[in-house]
Amino acid sequence: MSIIKWDPFKDLLTFREKMNRLFEETFSLRGEEGELFSGTWSPAVDIYETENEVVLTAELPGMNEKDIQLKIEDNNLVLRGERKFEKETKEENYHRIERAYGSFYRCFTIPPTVDRDKISAEYDNGILTVRMPKKAETKPKEIKISRKKSKE
Repeated sequence: MSIIKWDPFKDLLTFREKMNRLFEETFSLRGEEGELFSGTWSPAVDIYETENEVVLTAELPGMNEKDIQLKIEDNNLVLRGERKFEKETKEENYHRIERAYGSFYRCFTIPPTVDRDKISAEYDNGILTVRMPKKAETKPKEIKISRKKSKE
């Protein structure tokens, strides 16, 4: 376990992110379709860490990569986009609509161990994978302990 320096402003940024997300979710269903769709949506994500990188995967089924926006703002990775409702079939013919449509916004703090210039992303079969390689100097290095030779 590593020792992490406490940053009191990080808590404020986290609070700000949560408030922004709350407002985005509350006001994301505007216009004509607002009455048709109940609730908002936010793509599910998994974040895991390996020895060499931090990986974020997001489920974005039924979307095109042109409808997905991925940015680095300040020290945050911002994922936003919009899943549009295709009106090929009239609303009256639908028996049930459970999938959510509209805009989404997710914001994740980038760890200081990540090399921001080498972040890459790919989108395949509805899964967005963002790879964030770690900086070389922050990777764990094992130090070999040798036995001290006794004077005999």
